[in-house]
Amino acid sequence: MTNHWPLFELRVRTPRLELRLPSIEQLDELAELAIDGVHAADFMPFVVPWTDAPPDELGRQVMKYHLSQLGSWEPENWALNFVVIHEGAVVGTQGMSARDFAVLKEFGTGSWLGRRYHGNGFGTEMRVAVLHFGFAGLGAEYARSDAFDDNAPSLGVSRKLGYQHDGIARLVRRGIPAAEIRLRLTRAEWEANHKLEVDIEGLEQCLPFFFKSTQDSG
Repeated sequence: MTNHWPLFELRVRTPRLELRLPSIEQLDELAELAIDGVHAADFMPFVVPWTDAPPDELGRQVMKYHLSQLGSWEPENWALNFVVIHEGAVVGTQGMSARDFAVLKEFGTGSWLGRRYHGNGFGTEMRVAVLHFGFAGLGAEYARSDAFDDNAPSLGVSRKLGYQHDGIARLVRRGIPAAEIRLRLTRAEWEANHKLEVDIEGLEQCLPFFFKSTQDSG
């Protein structure tokens, strides 16, 4: 039991997957998974091309990123980066983040799977898990997702789950222009498309991490 950081006790489960904050050992496993490969060399799904780093740097970057997100957590600005576990093995990471969530009731998502785990439907299932956590657990009204226009798997997951087009942004990817598709899911659309069984464990003690107390600290 973690008394001062109850987020480590939080679990989100689907029929095949468990999402949780990683232990140091699981974070190291995630780093090894990234080194082993996330996508084809001639494709870049990320705005920041972090997977282009040399293997020895890549593993450290993965660990530093996850630890830094925990260290900078505030109820007004948070990023919850789960590891995704299937049959005891870390297969990827599914994140969700928000600014001023208590007011806006909106969050964004981002994820990656180890390349050897592609093609098993895990991407859809882990997205469903965090959507359930955001909408059913935290009471969100909107979810956002962004993907480059050539990232067919990510866009396919979003459209399958009921997201609607929300604009286009032109960004620089590996030094050249690229179009990013922005998508939005409303609570009503989520409820209409939500079919998978998802279980949340350990949420109640974590709620102050997502909603700033209204009590005067003075």
